[in-house]
Amino acid sequence: MLKLDRPLIVFDIESTGLSPRRDRIVELAAVKLMPDGSEVEKCWLLNPTVPIPKETSDIHGITDDIVRDCPTFADAAAEIFEFFEGCDLSGFNADRYDIPCLEEEFARVGMNFASSSRRHVDEHRRYHRREPRDLSAAVQFYLGRDHAGAHGAEADAKATLEVLKAQMERYPGLPQTTAAMDEYLVPHDPLNADRMGMLRWRDGELCVNFGKKKGVPLKKLWLDEPNFLRWIVKGDFDAEVRMIVKDLLDNGRLPPAPRMP
Repeated sequence: MLKLDRPLIVFDIESTGLSPRRDRIVELAAVKLMPDGSEVEKCWLLNPTVPIPKETSDIHGITDDIVRDCPTFADAAAEIFEFFEGCDLSGFNADRYDIPCLEEEFARVGMNFASSSRRHVDEHRRYHRREPRDLSAAVQFYLGRDHAGAHGAEADAKATLEVLKAQMERYPGLPQTTAAMDEYLVPHDPLNADRMGMLRWRDGELCVNFGKKKGVPLKKLWLDEPNFLRWIVKGDFDAEVRMIVKDLLDNGRLPPAPRMP
């Protein structure tokens, strides 16, 4: 067990989506491990003040009805901040997701969580440090040899193909076509215009699917609020989203609506 000189909080977050910057926390569970070995548990169910997408509720089971009468993060911020005060942080993939989510929520209510002043013990990083999941590890696992020439583009490409073939032989139940494999690895929603679902088709209209403009058709924004679309083009969005919006701004053109069965 870790030797602690100050409390360590192991925590996990469920939210409205996958973006720490844009999405909101709906559940925060934390276990505070004290230096003497004792533990204190807390769990907050929170009203995110924005709709929880059905596809997200299907994953964590938390719906708008469940959190309708719960406190907002702003309501609980002082209590959460006090619980975390003076503690180091731990979680699975917390550095990439849970900690940024918490920082963003505190920032929205004018509080500085200052995670950089705390020590981090990310179990995801430690797992991958002890059990690497890079290409060299895959070559060793599936092919039983070292990956000579690692990080050279040609050697990496050839090794990746060998690993792919070995995986297909090892796991006969895997999908056998690229289309089926793509769906297996990253399930697609035909109403999403991009892989992350930032733009989504609703009633034949391509709409924004995040933030305050969620549900507003792009064509309406093009006519009424083009600066919002320019903000998307210049912002920190996936290239696919930026290109769709740029094509609308420059050419008045949107991709064709999906054909539904």
